[in-house]
Amino acid sequence: MATPFWKYHALGNDYLVLDPERLEFALHPGVIQRLCHRHFGVGSDGILLGPLPAPGGELGLRIFNPDGSEAEKSGNGLRIFARYLWDEGKVGEQPFYVQTLGGRVQAQVQQSGRQVQVAMGRVSFQSRLIPVTGADREVLQEPIAVQGREFTFSAATIGNPHCVIVVPETTPDLAQTYGPDLETHPFFPQRTNVQFVQVLSPERLRLEIWERGAGYTLASGSSSSAAAAVVHRLGLCASEVTVEMPGGELAIQIAPDFAITMTGPVTAVAQGTLAPDVLAD
Repeated sequence: MATPFWKYHALGNDYLVLDPERLEFALHPGVIQRLCHRHFGVGSDGILLGPLPAPGGELGLRIFNPDGSEAEKSGNGLRIFARYLWDEGKVGEQPFYVQTLGGRVQAQVQQSGRQVQVAMGRVSFQSRLIPVTGADREVLQEPIAVQGREFTFSAATIGNPHCVIVVPETTPDLAQTYGPDLETHPFFPQRTNVQFVQVLSPERLRLEIWERGAGYTLASGSSSSAAAAVVHRLGLCASEVTVEMPGGELAIQIAPDFAITMTGPVTAVAQGTLAPDVLAD
């Protein structure tokens, strides 16, 4: 086995990138779990598999969570994938398109790879698209109860599902305590990402995140996009906001139709070759 890997992080949210043409083993859930394990593998918050063939000759990407499940979209993952493509000379400084399970996005590498901008697509609050159980509706400011505590949530999709809860003050403990039960709540048939949001000002939000299939997360591009869209839809923030997370900050622009443009940094961490021992058992 001589499969190369690349590792990057985006605000502390780290991914391994694997090239499907150089992959010498089947990437099934057990293998994904091993590679992402912090003690028994390389360690990461997920795996990016690409570039893959896509319609129109565009670049395709599959995104896997550390529990082995597949994600439709990841903002940080897309920024990392764009930086990887730029590092490998597969794209230049002009915008290009990437196909994900959660839709087609446009990306552009800036500042010699240190910054990437992604047009994430349009946010919807419609229950049938997210999905959320019950009648077809915009899911805004509805009650949800876990562990004997009731919250008021809104839901959104930007190609993947999100449960957004605005709170007076957000803490890591909120996400870590209630995130697991909110992720798997019966309201969300495909599970959901969870964000606790504190509005610091009309131009700045603070976010704590429990990510579907990954757990407590230092930063998330899709979560930032969905949470900012919800808060804007509720009239609590401007159309251009900075989202502050434990791992750092992202700039989010919200168009009148709730199309989201996300801009943030990417850092290269390592490049190497997977040793045979890592998957021997």
